[in-house]
Amino acid sequence: MKGRTQNIWILLLLMLAGVVLGGFIGQALGSIPALSWLNYGSSFGLSSPLVLDLGVLTLQFACTIRFTIAGIFGIALAFLLYRKL
Repeated sequence: MKGRTQNIWILLLLMLAGVVLGGFIGQALGSIPALSWLNYGSSFGLSSPLVLDLGVLTLQFACTIRFTIAGIFGIALAFLLYRKL
């Protein structure tokens, strides 16, 4: 069971790296007109922070996730890399 748990963590780490690198590549190449479709995507989440004021302590929560075509390509490449390992 330990080997399976380690494999899941490796897969999650590779997919996280894939989506980050894909998003970075999409941002970098988005200014090129022929490759602007790589930066096309949608974002969802809490755009304005949720504020919890406890008098002494104030907490703010905000989370936005943005999926782009390049990020999806990055996830797919990370999964293929995982299958090769």
